[in-house]
Amino acid sequence: MEEMELIAFQMISQAGSARSSFMEALMHARAGQFDGAKEKLAEAAEQLSEAHKVHAGLIQQEAAGNKTVITLLILHAEDLLMTTETMGELAKEFVYMYREFRK
Repeated sequence: MEEMELIAFQMISQAGSARSSFMEALMHARAGQFDGAKEKLAEAAEQLSEAHKVHAGLIQQEAAGNKTVITLLILHAEDLLMTTETMGELAKEFVYMYREFRK
């Protein structure tokens, strides 16, 4: 496997795991299990941070003059990373709203 493919799969794996954890947080919140939701949000944040570290490595390589070949796989990885980040912000807001509605 080429280095760029490995990097893309690392991003996809971490961002995909974060996305799943965000969804689990929402399911916990909907069920009124706010401790579980909080744990899943924290788990997702860590996974998303790991994906961002891999992505930052790509940016640093490019800044150092090593041009990145953009493939569909890299585009998919970046798309998943960005949509998961947005999903995370929305998940936090929904968990808050579920908590408020239960009061």
